[in-house]
Amino acid sequence: PPAHSHSDWIGPPDKHSNLRPVIFYVPPEESALERRLREARQEAQASNQRFWAWHNRAFRQEKEEFIYSRLKAKGLEVRDESGQKATLNAEEMADFYKDFLSKNFKKHLQYNRDWYKRNFRITFLMGQVALVRALRWLRRRKKNVEQ
Repeated sequence: PPAHSHSDWIGPPDKHSNLRPVIFYVPPEESALERRLREARQEAQASNQRFWAWHNRAFRQEKEEFIYSRLKAKGLEVRDESGQKATLNAEEMADFYKDFLSKNFKKHLQYNRDWYKRNFRITFLMGQVALVRALRWLRRRKKNVEQ
């Protein structure tokens, strides 16, 4: 982001996780509480990137293996006579999706628990930052009225 920017910047989707990375704005006089909030957001983003990159990689690999094994069982090649990639029908792919989700249920459950914990922490910190800013604004306003 340019030096004069005063906001977060969101990039294009990551090719592995499909999540859009965020470059967080760091104010010049960031308080310790604001820094904790930014760092919590950065850690949540990094954790999400790691999980979804892993998940998508595993999904693609297992999907290719599933398609290959089903085509092989039918006596078909991965590519047809014209060089096009052979595919399976929706019902066959539904079997794969169901199995993949079932096999990874505990990992998804743990991810969701961690996601909620991180987001509750971020929300709590955001509330604290908002309160501190509101009190700071009220003090300045009161000081200006008295003068």
